[in-house]
Amino acid sequence: MRSGSGGSGRRAPLRDQVHDALQARISQGVLRPGDRIFEQEVAAEFGVSRVPVREAIRMLQSGGLVDVLPQRRGVFVRSLGRRQVEELFDVREALEVLAARLAAERAPSETADRLGELAGRARRAWEAGEVEAMSDANAEFHDQLVVLSGNEVLASMLEPLHGRLAWLFRINREPDRVCGEHEELHAAVVAGDVERAQDVARRHVRSSRMMVLDRVLY
Repeated sequence: MRSGSGGSGRRAPLRDQVHDALQARISQGVLRPGDRIFEQEVAAEFGVSRVPVREAIRMLQSGGLVDVLPQRRGVFVRSLGRRQVEELFDVREALEVLAARLAAERAPSETADRLGELAGRARRAWEAGEVEAMSDANAEFHDQLVVLSGNEVLASMLEPLHGRLAWLFRINREPDRVCGEHEELHAAVVAGDVERAQDVARRHVRSSRMMVLDRVLY
């Protein structure tokens, strides 16, 4: 969720607060494909007018997470079909392999250790049966990899895809494999092994692609 304006301590705009909360619910499966979002209910829940709610919904729509039907027929969480999932993975592979290469080239080992912390947290959560905590750590791992790449353009390209990619990260039927590949990727980045980092990132995305596509039912 956005933190507002840096170190000033000011809260994020209401539209961003509502947007981030709804995006998290979609990513976590609390709001599922086909569910309707009612502006009035959201406004009442957050104690705001309907104006920031409408602005938040427009942001979700531009990010591809909701469909706004004409003639006031409502706002619905978008269903991702097989083609959309394949396209997302095409983009994710290209950008994530680049992020892994840049991170291995640029990230000091002490900075890259944050990846190891997140990989370890995900494995401990899985072993404890804490699925939500594991998903959170895995999503943070991918975010941190982009940070370590040091490429602001790459980060800006991924930002509009954040909600949909977070949804993909949470479809995890192979937690041991995912944890293991994150651990491998961390080791490659810390070692500055560019070729290995790229190879692991590519294998990780392709394995996840097969896992998700096997389970896309809509």
